[in-house]
Amino acid sequence: MSFLKSLFNTKEQPINSYFDFWDWFLENEKKFHNVLKKQGDIKRVFFDKLAPKLDELKDGFWYLAGMYDDNTSELVFTPDGVIKNIIFVEELVQAAPKIANWKFTALKPALEIENVRIDMANYTFDGENLSFYSIDHKNYPDEIDIVIVHNDYNEQDKSTILNGTYIFLDNYLGELNSVTAIDNLTLISKKDATKELIPISKLKSFLIWREKEFIEKYQGLRHNTSNDNYSSLEATLENGLPLIAIVNSDLLDWNSKASHPWIATVEIKYDGKNNNGMPNDTSYQLLNEIEDKIMMELKDSDGYLNIGRQTADSVREIYFACVDFRKPSKVLHKIKREYLNNIELDFDIYKDKYWQSFNRFITK
Repeated sequence: MSFLKSLFNTKEQPINSYFDFWDWFLENEKKFHNVLKKQGDIKRVFFDKLAPKLDELKDGFWYLAGMYDDNTSELVFTPDGVIKNIIFVEELVQAAPKIANWKFTALKPALEIENVRIDMANYTFDGENLSFYSIDHKNYPDEIDIVIVHNDYNEQDKSTILNGTYIFLDNYLGELNSVTAIDNLTLISKKDATKELIPISKLKSFLIWREKEFIEKYQGLRHNTSNDNYSSLEATLENGLPLIAIVNSDLLDWNSKASHPWIATVEIKYDGKNNNGMPNDTSYQLLNEIEDKIMMELKDSDGYLNIGRQTADSVREIYFACVDFRKPSKVLHKIKREYLNNIELDFDIYKDKYWQSFNRFITK
């Protein structure tokens, strides 16, 4: 009977951890390697098997695969530019076992400028037809605002040229720098340039210099919020429902905001339809419980500042300014899973060095 049971019990085990994923991958790596090396039906044999397993582990994993050399297959995992998923891609690769004839890479790596050429929709993106300059802002001196010029820029094809430019930067700067080092990017034609153009080949060294300067200026700077003052703000939405916000007014006046450039926004949805969009007592307690849990793990002394919260129209938003994006990504993902069956919770992380997204809370 045990033989018959094992014969028919062919369902694969669920993927609940990095270990589970790599255990499954080890069982299939030879056929994956062979189909890449022989340029066979890669989608059917490899990608159609890989994608569901990554989805079981967590949403937001993307991938590229090919031959690194004649005998080595390379699998590159990427969050496709989503900041909050970077840490999980990095951890997945860190957990990878050593497998002969395989190379695993977290995030698309940087390439030398002479090895980067993107051809898309009759446009070319390389070191010859791209240049840049930086815009300095008196009120935002640490902002890295880059203007990129494409020699063949055409307003009618702006979206195509912008897409090609981003792909070029991903390959030239590497995915991590491409999505984290530049605060604002604008694409223009050569005739619209207002400053001297710099070859795009110098962008990498420019960003390294600016990052070094930034770290030296702000490294280790912390703010203790225990004695801060808070403001309560009330407003009315266009649909007539009330909005209530409580914000740390001392933080919003802080002159070192750029030291905590990453903004984490937590959005929690509740049923407020019978309470003018506001939470009832049960929901209110649950919302406060979640916020308290977040604050227990994201402490101001470690570089995670609770700016405040906004409640309106069956949604509470909680805001943190952070020194990095990796720890908040893990903490908020864990809490999201913990409350998966209790309430609808999601979060986002983005860069805003001067917290301009909170200007609406500044009343003076």
